[in-house]
Amino acid sequence: MDIRDIARRAKVSTATVSRTINRVPTVDPQLAKRVWKVVNELGYYPNRQARALVSGRSRIFGLIVSEITNPFFPEIVQSFEDLAVQHNYEILLTSTVHDPKRMELSVRRMIERRVDGVAILTFGMEDSLIRDLRFRNVPLVFVDVGPRMPGVSNIRVNYQEGIREAVQHLAAFRHVRIAFVSGPLTLRSALARKA
Repeated sequence: MDIRDIARRAKVSTATVSRTINRVPTVDPQLAKRVWKVVNELGYYPNRQARALVSGRSRIFGLIVSEITNPFFPEIVQSFEDLAVQHNYEILLTSTVHDPKRMELSVRRMIERRVDGVAILTFGMEDSLIRDLRFRNVPLVFVDVGPRMPGVSNIRVNYQEGIREAVQHLAAFRHVRIAFVSGPLTLRSALARKA
């Protein structure tokens, strides 16, 4: 079953079916209603791989994190997924657990799946892996851990402001003995918190 079958049953052109399925807003609402009725009756699902081949876009956004169990990541990952769903994207999530081989595998997966962009939430990514993604014109965004290099975006965490707010909050409750735990000093983020 393909869009020609849907077009025949809905008595519309294949272009109308395609525009309806792709949610193009200029489709006549009555025609779109007929198309969706047939789509639902037939249980039709578009072939994402075929669409990616034709459009050159996978509608997949990659996320590479260091450890999915780190409490820093779930809210960020959820925010990325919420935005992805709003824009009809899927998320490909990989976890490197600070293993260079898994980091290399994660990058290879992103390239193989032809992701439309990657957010990297892990430190220590080799420049060669970044170059592999950049060579393929994959947009990159590092969250809190990125190198400063051309063509790579970075979203930084303002640790000083966060620490100041946390201390003020505790002081407002009259806490005077406040401990500071920076995390392992092998992490760039821990060094930034300690600064």
